[in-house]
Amino acid sequence: MRKTVMMRFTGLAFAVPFVVGLAGSAARTEETLQGMLATQLRAQGYPCDKPLKAERDDKLSKPDNEAWTLTCSNATYRVSRVPDLAAKVEKIYESK
Repeated sequence: MRKTVMMRFTGLAFAVPFVVGLAGSAARTEETLQGMLATQLRAQGYPCDKPLKAERDDKLSKPDNEAWTLTCSNATYRVSRVPDLAAKVEKIYESK
């Protein structure tokens, strides 16, 4: 009886941090995606002062060619990414 209770407690002790980590990973992924897209834009010479949000454009996305709309504090860009190539960037809005 005591061994069974101890095994359940040990299993629970390992499961809780795993589940909590999964719950928080979606927010961290989104922040990382925004930052990654903004870094790629800056490396290609486009200003992105502060990345605010990144949304995947399902209509323009294809296999191995993701399309994103990145909203920065100073402009909004449409970004098409193909693995191992520079991103195709189109400025769609610029705030003054």
